Amino acid sequence: MSGSTALIIGASGQTGRRLLKELLASPSFSQISEYGRKVTDLDSISTGKDKLQQKVIDFEKLNESGLKDGKWDVVFITLGTTRKNAGSAEAFEKIDREYVLNAAREAKASDKDQRLVYLSSSGANPNSFALYTKSKGLTEVGLASLGYKDTIIFRPAMLTGLNRDESRPLETAARYVTGALSRLSSSIEIKVDVLAKAMANAGRLGSASLPDAARATKEGKEDAPFTVIGNACFIVH
Repeated sequence: MSGSTALIIGASGQTGRRLLKELLASPSFSQISEYGRKVTDLDSISTGKDKLQQKVIDFEKLNESGLKDGKWDVVFITLGTTRKNAGSAEAFEKIDREYVLNAAREAKASDKDQRLVYLSSSGANPNSFALYTKSKGLTEVGLASLGYKDTIIFRPAMLTGLNRDESRPLETAARYVTGALSRLSSSIEIKVDVLAKAMANAGRLGSASLPDAARATKEGKEDAPFTVIGNACFIVH
């Protein structure tokens, strides 16, 4: 797609902020819209600021968000949370699944072919007993059923190269372990900058044009399929 328009929801997160940077720097996208509960500080953006549109929205009042009017070529969703940050299982599912599905539904145009790219997680499974992976799996299935022309799901494992404001001792310790294991397998961890670049490229290329190196697979029902890119295959040129 040359001169395509893109929407990103969830650009304030670790992956989202890097994805926004990739999209703003890409000549393949002529206009980027950032919608979310909060938006990026313009002073932190050095490239592509002139093609960025920002809007703070209330996910409880999406009918007032203007998402229906955008008709973007590509919709990127990196919105998500953890049970700890959400405060409860119910709040987690509302943000992690309900907000994502409702926003994707609102951003879908009835008269335009659109591509949807969603950041999920390794192990996502609608039948999982674990809250996090079950929520991701149910979200994937729900997104695929919305009728986007092309739905691409990314499932990263442990993210590295993060810049968190808060300290997470257990996560830091886990990275030492995954760092050692990653020398044996490429499916253990992924640099967040590489993930963001791959998502931008997948949004540009579409599932039909992904290189063989992506090792993309098809999942979902016959009437609601989606493309999955696994952790070992994120470097999509």
